[in-house]
Amino acid sequence: MLKMLKLNNIEITFNEGTLDEKQALKNTNLTLKKGEFITVIGGNGAGKSTLMNIISGNLIADIGDILIDGKQVTHLPEYRRAKYIGRVFQDPMAGTAPEMTIEENLAIAYSRNKKRTLWLGVTKKRREFFKKALRTLNLGLENRLNAKVGLLSGGERQALSLLMATFTEPDILLLDEHTAALDPARAELIANLTSEIVENYQLTTLMVTHNMQQALDMGNRLIMMDAGKIIFDVSGEEKRKLTIKNLMDEFQRIRGKQLESDQAVLG
Repeated sequence: MLKMLKLNNIEITFNEGTLDEKQALKNTNLTLKKGEFITVIGGNGAGKSTLMNIISGNLIADIGDILIDGKQVTHLPEYRRAKYIGRVFQDPMAGTAPEMTIEENLAIAYSRNKKRTLWLGVTKKRREFFKKALRTLNLGLENRLNAKVGLLSGGERQALSLLMATFTEPDILLLDEHTAALDPARAELIANLTSEIVENYQLTTLMVTHNMQQALDMGNRLIMMDAGKIIFDVSGEEKRKLTIKNLMDEFQRIRGKQLESDQAVLG
């Protein structure tokens, strides 16, 4: 099967040569096959967000290589990788322009992997495309194309962010604790939308979450990180049989210590 994302021997150190020096990723190797959906768990400081930032280009690795769909992107800055990557952040206020309308935000996202122009130009055909895409959210946003995004609720805005990150079918979808800031009902809505969209488009997806039950319920593969390393990697039937207790026990077996309860939501 085609390898959509490949990380080879990635390392990055923050504040090198100071008392605050920290190696955030250590000899990290990870391969995602096309269409694979990986959930990522681990305690605070495990390296989860650093991993996402390295893949997106927000951070550049000190050592190692990153390939997307066989293309070398290791030293490309974030804006040069944007055509390959869709990303949704934890903060519903991130990833959208609040002073612009829903339609204008969608037009910007639509042009992400197209040739750049100064004209956002929303044609009748494109507007119908936007409406059709918005209908899949079942939130009525297709009837509010001219509403300012800053006026939307947190759940509506996160649903829009998810749509903007995926409707151009990026090579890689990065979900950075994208339900963590929402109340339980809206978090469940976004989680369900995520599963539907990823399945419909067969998107290659990496999702960081503190919620261990969510990590078990979503995706077809799970990795656990600690101290900048991937320490556990499970997929398929083996993943489906896992419980939260299994994960906690596995962490203790590998690391010889318990995963602190304040570092992970158990369910």
